[in-house]
Amino acid sequence: MPQLVFLHGPGAGACADAYTYQRKHFPDSVAPNLPGHLEGTRCPDVARYTEWVRGWLWAQGLNKDLVLVGYTLGASIALQYGLDYPDEVKGLVVMTVAARPKVRASGTYEMRLRALEDPKVYEDWLAFQRKAMHLVESGLRERLMERHRQVGPLSQYHDLMAIDAFDVRARIATLKPKLLLLRGLQDHGNPPEYEKEIHEAVPGSKYIKLPDAGHFPPMEIPDKVNALIADFVAAI
Repeated sequence: MPQLVFLHGPGAGACADAYTYQRKHFPDSVAPNLPGHLEGTRCPDVARYTEWVRGWLWAQGLNKDLVLVGYTLGASIALQYGLDYPDEVKGLVVMTVAARPKVRASGTYEMRLRALEDPKVYEDWLAFQRKAMHLVESGLRERLMERHRQVGPLSQYHDLMAIDAFDVRARIATLKPKLLLLRGLQDHGNPPEYEKEIHEAVPGSKYIKLPDAGHFPPMEIPDKVNALIADFVAAI
């Protein structure tokens, strides 16, 4: 029986609470809080996060038939895991992800650092997080906003740096686990279609566009995403 593992990113609360709907729908799933998010010491890059996740899973006896689900940083970790340890992974469901460094708006990194010292910029940073979750149900959105206050902008700064140093273009075509890519078409940031690039590079992968979702499909349209995950798991 495949083991679902949900991996979060620096947005949508920057912790495992982002997968509240999925944990309820898939009660046997697991979702770690990555180190440096609520507690612990952050990892410097995606490769080290991947090793941490693998150690966390192995400590619980979870080392085979894994289905890794992730967005942004969590999706990068999932891809790295699938490339490095294909014998442990049956499938990957990833979204809001690139196999190469992402292009960011001017001031993206600086705003997070300035938010550490300038109260007004800090409030602007919080407002940006809320705007990014505009499609998330209000109760969950406010819960995740509280998590953002706890985790803070410095963690997000380092996460974005890790994401933007991630580059597996030279290896991505060798990915062995089954791969499902999701893209929300209402992403407020309107990023390039990175997921399509991965789909075109990985033989046998599946790419689905979600017209009612934005940057965080699992939180925005949970019933649809849960159904897609369930169908994917049933087919592998």
